[in-house]
Formats: sequence, C-alpha cells, structure tokens
Amino acid sequence: MAEKKEGRYAETLRSIAVKTLCGIDLGTQSCKVVLYDYENKKIAASAQAPVDMITGDDGAREQKAEWFYSALKACFAGLEEAAKGTIQALGVSGQQHGFVPLDGEGKPLYNVKLWCDTSTAAECEELSAAAGGEDRIIAEAGLPMRVGYTAPKVLWLKKHRPEAFGGLAHILLPHDYINFLLTGEYTAEYGDASGTALFNVRSRVWSEKICGLIDPKVIGCLPRLIRPEEPSGRVSPGAAAEFGIPAGVPVAAGGGDNMMGAVGTGTVEDGFLTMSLGTSGTLYGYSDTPVIDPSGDLAAFCSSTGGWLPLLCTMNCTVASEEFRRLFGLDVKAFDAEAEKAPIGSGGMVLLPFFNGERTPNLPNGRAGLNGITPANFTRENIARAALESAIFGMRIGMEGFNKLGFQAKEIRLIGGGAKSPLWQNIAANVLKLPVRVPSGGEAAALGGALQALWCLANAGALPDQSRSIADLADQHVVLEGPLVEPEPKAQEAYEEAYGIYSRYLEALSPLYK
Repeated sequence: MAEKKEGRYAETLRSIAVKTLCGIDLGTQSCKVVLYDYENKKIAASAQAPVDMITGDDGAREQKAEWFYSALKACFAGLEEAAKGTIQALGVSGQQHGFVPLDGEGKPLYNVKLWCDTSTAAECEELSAAAGGEDRIIAEAGLPMRVGYTAPKVLWLKKHRPEAFGGLAHILLPHDYINFLLTGEYTAEYGDASGTALFNVRSRVWSEKICGLIDPKVIGCLPRLIRPEEPSGRVSPGAAAEFGIPAGVPVAAGGGDNMMGAVGTGTVEDGFLTMSLGTSGTLYGYSDTPVIDPSGDLAAFCSSTGGWLPLLCTMNCTVASEEFRRLFGLDVKAFDAEAEKAPIGSGGMVLLPFFNGERTPNLPNGRAGLNGITPANFTRENIARAALESAIFGMRIGMEGFNKLGFQAKEIRLIGGGAKSPLWQNIAANVLKLPVRVPSGGEAAALGGALQALWCLANAGALPDQSRSIADLADQHVVLEGPLVEPEPKAQEAYEEAYGIYSRYLEALSPLYK
C-alpha cells in the first residue's frame, strides 16, 4: 500500500492545466515518486511504497525484481488520475550496484543482489587476482573490486547459480530495470554504469577486459549505453495501461541515486560536495575530468550529467544510530537530545559502526564495536553521541581523499534522513571543516530524476524557453534552506582529537575484519 503525500497545491491539478515531470527514486527501503511542476517550481504530488529485503548470515542482502514493479505500481496508484495525466517526462533514480539478472524475455532469473551485499568477498579476490592485482583493476575501472559492486555479483551467480547464469541474457542495474519496465528498452548511462566495475571510466565504455574475467558472454549481456541527456525510450502502451501514466512521453536516461542526488542538490559543477546520510553514507563532488584515487577509497564514478563524480561510500551511516535507537526505545529527536548531553568525543568512547561489514575502509567481514569504555563514560548519552560521530568520522576518510587529489571544496550540501538533525549538521561542519547547507524538500534523488527529465526535454527541443545546460537548470530549480552551518574553531580542535582516537582504534582492529 502506497503512502500518498499531496499538498493543497495538488488540488489545483484537477482544475488548471499544470505540466509536471515525474521523478522516481527506487531506494533500498522504499520507492518514491514525485510530480514536479517545473513552471511553478513546486512539488505537486508524491507517493511512497516500502520495499522488503532478504538477509543472509553470509552477508547476503537481496530483493526481488518483482518487488520493484509492485512498489512502483503502488506509488502510481497512490497518485490522483488527474495528477498522473500532467506528466510530460519521467526520470529514474535507483540504488546503485544492484544486479538484476534477466532472461531473453526480460524475466528475472534470480534475486537482485544489492549494494550492501557482502557475500561476494571471495569473488572480489578472484577477480582482482585474475586481473593481475588491484592496481590493474583501478587503472581500468577507476575503482577496486570491492563487495557491493556489480561485477563480483555476476561471478557469484555463475559460481553459485549456474542454471540462472546459463539463461542470462541481460544485466541491468535497478534504475535500468525501472526504465525497462516503463519503455521495454535495455539501456544504461555512464553514471550508474561506472559503479558496476564492468566499465572503463576514462573512455566511458563497457570494459571487455573485466567482463572477460567473468565469462565471455558477459559483454553481450550489458545494455546499450546512452548519453545522460538522451531518453532511454518512451512510455510503452503496456506500461501506460499498467501504471496509469501517459503513453509515449519520454523516459530520461536516469542514473544511480548518488548521481541523481548530485543533480537534485546542484552538485553539477566544481566546488560543491554532496553528503548523504542514509543507511549508507556517501560524499561526492562533480569534476570535469576523471578523478582516479590510487588508494581506491574514492570511487572514480562518472556523473549522470556528462562529467565525473568521485565518491566515497560507507555501508554503515545511520545504521548505528538506528540500532541504538531501537535498543534504547527512543525516537530520532529523543536520541539526538541524549547525544547533545555528551561532550565532543563522547567521553573517549569510540564506536566502529560496521554492522553490515564495510566497503570504505575495505572490511567486508567488519563488525560493530564500542571501544574505550570505562565505568565513568559508559552512559547512554555517550553511546548516542558516539553513534552520530562515527558516521561523520567515516566521511572524513573521503574528505581526506578529496584533499589529497586536489579537489577544492567550498561547501557541503547535506541530504538523507540524517540531514534533518541539527546536531549531525554541526558535527559534519566541524569534522569536515566546511560550511554545511541543507537543500529543501528532502527528496534530492527524486528531484534530480525530474530535473534530468527536464534536461532531456530541453535538449530534444521540446522546451525552447528552457536552458539546455544542466547547471543552469539546477541553479533555477534547486532551493537551499536556511543559513550555512559554519564550522567553529574550538569545536574543530576537539573533533580533531576525537577523530585521532577513532583512527587509532580503526587501525588496530582492521586486521580482524579483512
């Protein structure tokens, strides 16, 4: 059952001619749909539906492609018919790295292994060894072969589900699969494709070298690559009937949730970083040229706007605070209030928050642990603050990577569920030593999908009054809330000391989790 969210403004859709763009965001926990009135710069309507997850003791995290379809259908069912009739184009954001294996008729062959699946550690080692080492993989794909990426999932299917692999005809990512449901076309764009580890980020083509390490058939299963301003297709008559949306309207190329989050926060030109505080944590910035990190901590992704999007991803961001909130029986505000009672550095208590293993740092067998506990500091407020601080300390690894590679950032734009927390905003500003600003609306990825759809229409000549520059469109449509949260000198010093303690525990315990 979809949760429908329509403001009073949506009532006008029944009586006046409004034109909207549909942004779809298929996340790990839910699917969201927003209708964006681009002429009046307002969200006209929105709906949301949950998506379940299958978990395994081996680190498996999976979903069924059928659930994606059901959630999307529930979202559209949650919108008024009049509202859906205003859609001029659609743009899709999807969780990155998921492997959707389809047969020749487009039917799923196995579950979708997700970005947070850590059951492919052996496959990562096998592929790295076959390539001649991690340096060779980074030189080709711009990122090391880590759990979470798509390539080891494909090898896992070959080894563990050979019958399914035998029938494999199409390898899609989650957002590509939603595009397929809408259009019947098999396509991919550079941004999401670059997160598969099957892609050459410099030349922006599928990598025959890496595909061949898995199986000769893999390269032929990958979808046709399109430019980010191109449409992946048009809504098919079948999809129009199924979802109640207009047939024949364009479906933009779309992209991964981080790529669409970059569009939705205006991170489409040099100088800005977006940080997402969700189940996973990400920190990324736009670049006109490839940014290859020899350490592999920053993934050298492409953007979904024509450039590149160097990115840090941690697999455990809000996970720790969610787990401790559940343990303490506190809601978000009460948990933050507890954390505010504690000093910076949580009285010397340090949380390594690796509930789900970890990708950065590369600890696929990681486990969470509270360290530095004494009778004096073992309090609920210190535990709460340590959970919040650990998420941003993980982001600091990425910030150091950006600095080493010469990326000059001037501001962080904070999104995700954690962005709503004033305390987390303050921690982020002081740990990362940059001003923080929060975009309005809270649905950056879905808005990014809608704005990419606008860009697609503009480049097709359908909107002569609109700029064909994605940077111009982002400037016009991305709204930032409130004043900057500025870092404070004394707080920065205290967090520097706390981060040093965190780093020492991380260095000491990491060998246990390799």
